[in-house]
Amino acid sequence: MLDADEVRRAVPMPAAVEAVREAFLELAAGRFEVPQRLSFAGATTLVMTACHTPSSTTVVKTLNLAPGRTPMILGTLVWNTAEGQVVADAVEVTTLRTGAASGVATDLLAPPDASRLALLGTGAQAADQVRAVAAVRALRNVSVFGRDRSRAQALADRLRAEFPSVAVRVAPHASDAVGDADVVCCATSSNTPLFGVEDLPERVHVNAIGSYRPSMRELPPELLATAGCVVVDQVAAAMTEAGEVIHAAESGLVDRGSLVELGDALGDPPAVGGRTVFKSVGLAVQDWAVGRLLGEAVDKARLQTWSH
Repeated sequence: MLDADEVRRAVPMPAAVEAVREAFLELAAGRFEVPQRLSFAGATTLVMTACHTPSSTTVVKTLNLAPGRTPMILGTLVWNTAEGQVVADAVEVTTLRTGAASGVATDLLAPPDASRLALLGTGAQAADQVRAVAAVRALRNVSVFGRDRSRAQALADRLRAEFPSVAVRVAPHASDAVGDADVVCCATSSNTPLFGVEDLPERVHVNAIGSYRPSMRELPPELLATAGCVVVDQVAAAMTEAGEVIHAAESGLVDRGSLVELGDALGDPPAVGGRTVFKSVGLAVQDWAVGRLLGEAVDKARLQTWSH
């Protein structure tokens, strides 16, 4: 069983970004079997699985979510190969792979010179959103907003220590945080949009990874309706679980056929400009990608042990 610290030592964020990028390309090429995520007890227990058919490797992840509990998420990931299994802390894998997907999308869609990041949310997912964007863009400024200012300040302090060359501030409002951003990362459990489309610059890339139920919405529907490109991790998953996408589609603001899956966008990059959106509810192929790196790290450690 690899604990959180061991997962971090085995998989740095830049490696996770590249692994997740490769996994989405493999998904687009039809090399994965990815059943719909199982959800129990009002989406408080989730089970995610994926099989990479060329290698016959699989991943199974179970999560239990309890808002108000610390930590809110508990779970286990199992990476399976013909040679054996690796079991790891699923919470660390989840934040790492979710951040990595935002890193992939940011690298694809954000302006090459993007340097100002707005981070909305201060929970377990927040720091990895910053790490992922920092892995693909040279950040100079980060604005943090959270409903609890003390938590936002604590997160800002942690980010300053981790990224000493980046200016980190706590924003008084979400609209203030996003007002001059090149990239926005939303990582909250909000049921209502965090900002208005009029609060955004004309050129900005927005990642939204917090909502994973039809009742949850971080983004204003007008953003999805007017963005030059709306990319999702998987259309079927987004139309089932992404509250923003479901609401915009039911309101006639977004057509399902206009949504672009991340793997397809990586293979045929869209024109970058204006406002772009990446909406993710999370796919098991991302867990598979990090699980593969963990398996490689365990194999390497085993070989080093045997050599001594």
